[in-house]
Amino acid sequence: MITDALIERIIGMQNPTCVGLDTSFEYLPEEMRAGAKDFSAAAERIFEFNKKLIDSLYDVVPSVKVQIAYYEMYGVPGLRAFEETLRYAAEKGLIVIADAKRNDIGSTAACYSAAFLGETAVEGNGFRAFPADYLTVNAYLGTDGVQPFVKDCAERDRGIFVLVKTSNPSSGELQNKLLADGTPVYEYMGALVEKWGEGTEGKYGYSAVGAVVGATHPEEAARLRKLLPHTFFLIPGYGAQGGNAAMLKCCFGERGLGGVVNNSRGILCAYRKNGGTWYGAAREAALAMQRDLSETIGRMG
Repeated sequence: MITDALIERIIGMQNPTCVGLDTSFEYLPEEMRAGAKDFSAAAERIFEFNKKLIDSLYDVVPSVKVQIAYYEMYGVPGLRAFEETLRYAAEKGLIVIADAKRNDIGSTAACYSAAFLGETAVEGNGFRAFPADYLTVNAYLGTDGVQPFVKDCAERDRGIFVLVKTSNPSSGELQNKLLADGTPVYEYMGALVEKWGEGTEGKYGYSAVGAVVGATHPEEAARLRKLLPHTFFLIPGYGAQGGNAAMLKCCFGERGLGGVVNNSRGILCAYRKNGGTWYGAAREAALAMQRDLSETIGRMG
């Protein structure tokens, strides 16, 4: 079961870190950017950057999250780099999260799910377009737009992370609005996520249908942790967005389990702050994050 596999990597490394490969061409060292004249050259160098990062991190972090927007803006070559990054991370044994925040009506959602979690058939043969273990999903179209993803989770041992309480400053404009019975929208969405995951729980008690819960909103996160005992959290907001280990401790249960914490720029761009090679500085930043989280959360498992 995919969430069990992620948890076991976290326990083995004592590290609930997810490295966000939100790799803009502008994040690359100057010498890597020099001479690039078009999308193809930029995309090739982005993948080269990612590949070296993965080589430096796969033995100390359990997962990566690859944000598709940073690749789409380089056109078709960028999407090729996105796909190559997904496949290379999987080859190195990492749990791979495609951060694409997909959703639509049921039939279109099924196509999105096929692209990232399932297969697309061509004359009776199945092919994986953008293979990932997890996909981020925006569920605000309701249940019919989520069921195709849940179906693939159950049938193909994949997972999703549904947007529940996001880390951006203005998330409360919608997510904290109160329904007629006084329930905040984010709590109502969280309850749906818990329900959608029923029947996919693994041996650690967490389902394949997880929730995106930002570290920058600890009060809401603490509330969701109590309300959603079987829901595993993807926790953005650590580092550059202002979240810290103390703020996100509430996302974890008694055994130090229940979530994985994303950090993107703090690792990708660590070399700009600390010097050294981009991959060496990234490894040191990831290890520093591991120490910070483990000291605060305690032993995992």
